Amino acid sequence: MAKISKSPWLLHYDASSCNGCDIEVLACLTPIYDIERFGIINTGDPKQADILLITGGVNTQNKAVVEQIYSQMPNPKVVVAVGICACSGGVFKDCYNIIGGVDKVIPVDIYVPGCAARPESIIDGVVKALDLLQKKHEEMKTEAH
Repeated sequence: MAKISKSPWLLHYDASSCNGCDIEVLACLTPIYDIERFGIINTGDPKQADILLITGGVNTQNKAVVEQIYSQMPNPKVVVAVGICACSGGVFKDCYNIIGGVDKVIPVDIYVPGCAARPESIIDGVVKALDLLQKKHEEMKTEAH
């Protein structure tokens, strides 16, 4: 059976973060942390993405965008909420326009807390996402037979 986790495509979306977590996500792509060593390819196209890495809390203006990105991703897919804002709404959870964490709008598989989440934690979350993606892929194959 092919290992889907050997070449997963990752889509990063900033829901409404302060950019602290976004900077740390970008740091994961640099040679210092080198998330690409796991075979991960960063993409901007949800139709090619296996993993949705999302930062920031969901607000009333981007809720539809988050839902659309998620619906355009092929199955199996894994959602990773990065940072405390994506996990629960963080310090902005009581703001008038914040709905809350990502799980208020789409299902979240992996939570990476922190303010801002450290690159090591983000990479750990992505590695967990790779394992989960492989399990979901195997389940889909089993259901198809």
